[in-house]
Amino acid sequence: MPVSRYYDVKRDERGERYLEPYVSGFLLLRLPLLNKGTAFTEEERRALGLEGLLPPHVNTLEEQKERVYRRYRLIQSPLEKHIYLRHLQDRNEVLFYALLVDHLEEMLPILYTPTVGEAVREFSHIYRYPRGFTASTKNIDRIEEALANVPLEEVRLIVATDSSAILGIGDQGYGGMAISIGKLTIYTAAGGVGPDKTLPVELDVGTDREDLLTDPLYLGVRHKRLRGEEYYRFLDRFVEAVRRRYPKALIQWEDFAKEAAFTVLERYRKVVPSFNDDIQGTGAVALAGVLSACRLKGEKLSAQVIVIYGAGAGGIGVAWALREGMKREGLSEEEARARVLVLDSKGLLVEGRSMEAYKQPYAQRRERIAGWEFAGSCPNLLETIRNARATVLLGLSGQGGSFTEPVARAMMENTPRPVIFPLSNPTSASEALPDDLIYWTEGRALVAAGSPFPPVGYMGRTIPIGQGNNAFIFPGLGLGAVLARAREVTDGMVLEAAYALYDYTQGHFPEFLYPPVSRLREVSPYVAARVMQKALEEGVAEEERVMGLSFKGLMEFVRSRFWEPKYLPYRPAPVI
Repeated sequence: MPVSRYYDVKRDERGERYLEPYVSGFLLLRLPLLNKGTAFTEEERRALGLEGLLPPHVNTLEEQKERVYRRYRLIQSPLEKHIYLRHLQDRNEVLFYALLVDHLEEMLPILYTPTVGEAVREFSHIYRYPRGFTASTKNIDRIEEALANVPLEEVRLIVATDSSAILGIGDQGYGGMAISIGKLTIYTAAGGVGPDKTLPVELDVGTDREDLLTDPLYLGVRHKRLRGEEYYRFLDRFVEAVRRRYPKALIQWEDFAKEAAFTVLERYRKVVPSFNDDIQGTGAVALAGVLSACRLKGEKLSAQVIVIYGAGAGGIGVAWALREGMKREGLSEEEARARVLVLDSKGLLVEGRSMEAYKQPYAQRRERIAGWEFAGSCPNLLETIRNARATVLLGLSGQGGSFTEPVARAMMENTPRPVIFPLSNPTSASEALPDDLIYWTEGRALVAAGSPFPPVGYMGRTIPIGQGNNAFIFPGLGLGAVLARAREVTDGMVLEAAYALYDYTQGHFPEFLYPPVSRLREVSPYVAARVMQKALEEGVAEEERVMGLSFKGLMEFVRSRFWEPKYLPYRPAPVI
């Protein structure tokens, strides 16, 4: 079966890839996966009915990149830059990714965190071109028919969101489509997944935001969110339709509210290969960063006392990963539980107080806080740090500025080198600014943040600020699972992604908490190969071509399938 109803990718007698288009002329120029713009050769222009439709000079891809980059640099507003790049993607997919790969560190904050938050808010107002698939309450009863309209036949990766908990800005209705598009942009640019193998999905089950429901330009369905069994019936229909249309696809669940995130993950992870990036990806990237911090301190993870501020999907995912890391170093379940303390908006999770079911496994035993001094019914953040003598503090609360100077100084009383990661996104939700943390701790803290921050100058030193970006995890995790044809994304595969990132950092950037974002295209293949290795060990890999391969062989397999943004030659389909 062709890759698409509009074209196929084939190999010539020498094994070189080429495109066989099934459309020509003006229509071909309107398909971003096919359009080369001014780079079509003179021969291709004549063969494809393009002669006279393009300027006479034939550009190279390098010349095209120079033209669009010059224009990009003239734009001042981050949101307008975001719009410009998205418009480029909707015109010429290869050129867009070629530009992005060349300027990954510069453009990732524009296409994803933190600018994507504003793009989500404004999505209905800046909408220009259809991209992705929408399953809504208007079409869920005809979901199979609707999915058949997608012109891609070999989708392997789907990012799906119901937009109920976007970054730190909550329910965003149909605007969450920008998140799915952004994540898959990273999958292609950093993870080497071909753009015609990806599908962004918005699960439009309504919104509880009155400002959206009354906005005349809002593009989503106009009713309150589905809840309960009606909501899960909707998801069941979607998952079953995906299994039929794309039986080899992996689903990444994205930005679900905490009430649904854990249920959705457990409900479908053995039905269709899937994982939740907010829970598992965040947990893995935090574990990798804390392991690097421990190495820089010359201490073991199992010796730390860790406080996690925020008990949503991300906070609980981080708690899970860190407990698993401690158990790997020899601690029992109970010992690890006592060393990882989680707080929500009401204070420390302690057995006996009211809390949601998903938080209960992370509540402290009552005897753990016997003898503690605190004022309210449960210890607050500062009281927990002081009483537990915390050495690591991680922020996943979405509460900007919650790591105050007294909090930072309390951490200094417990350890010479406190580890403090304000991981909430976007920048406005960060629990603290890194330069404040460096000054409050007299340059001793090991700091990483969820958003990108420049290095901090202190007392003649330049202190790098790590970026605990899930982009270090999910592209490799997803790519590895897809290439292994894993029937399930196991907890072991998620943890292996974390240790792969840690090992890569240790081997290439031993003085850093995380690698530079510019190295994502090196990190992802390494993570993918390690994930494939773990899938083989656990017996969930079904791709026969990787059976029995060494790690070196798996790396070669990954690299041979790593998509590169280059133009392929065209050969029109023979007329029969």
